[in-house]
Amino acid sequence: MCNLYSMTKGQQAIRELARVMEDRTGNLPPLPGIFPDYPAPIVRNGPNGRQLVMVRWGMPSSKKALLDAASKRADKLRAKGKEVDFDQLLRMEPDKGTTNVRNTASSHWKRWLGPENRCLVPFTSFCEPDQASGSLQPTWFALGDDRALAFFAGIWAPQWTSVRKMKEGEITIDLFGFLTTEANADVAAVHPKAMPVILRTPEELEMWMTAPTAEALTLQRPLPDGALSIVARGSKMDAAAA
Repeated sequence: MCNLYSMTKGQQAIRELARVMEDRTGNLPPLPGIFPDYPAPIVRNGPNGRQLVMVRWGMPSSKKALLDAASKRADKLRAKGKEVDFDQLLRMEPDKGTTNVRNTASSHWKRWLGPENRCLVPFTSFCEPDQASGSLQPTWFALGDDRALAFFAGIWAPQWTSVRKMKEGEITIDLFGFLTTEANADVAAVHPKAMPVILRTPEELEMWMTAPTAEALTLQRPLPDGALSIVARGSKMDAAAA
């Protein structure tokens, strides 16, 4: 699961490669460490062409996940002798969001797989914990030492109402996440479980943003072995890229 990445190329590079017509990000600084539940740039389809916008990372979790969490919370409260309004408890159950989407056959995700809810998530490197060695050392991957701009295949949910953090209460915001797939040999040597779905060419970007769902999902596959390099280790920010 990829829960950390960087994006350090300038806005103009994103606009040119992703054919952005409207940039709503203002002055976008280098982002050497992008963490879950924080805003990050995405490119999405808009009524007048593609938009570059800042959206919070973490798609809505499934109803079952929230139900299970609320049930556990209710059991703990009842064990302390407290009365529980379960409907209200469920409504206010914090959802930090789901950063990575693997099972695209799930009914939970199908509603967001059409072109209107697909997005491109620009990145220059991504981080996985070293599970193979057991050290869990942060290990950064990129398309080379120059950290070329590429994109994760993403989806986004417009104006979703939920509780992200208890101190915020109920809010309504846009959310995004990106697809994962089997790890190629480069990533599997460190993190065997999965890797993000990465798009590198204008043709792949166009296909993800416009093709019918079944065709677009053929892009949910690992990169060829040898396509990625380890560019940094040990830090929770790819500071060398900034």
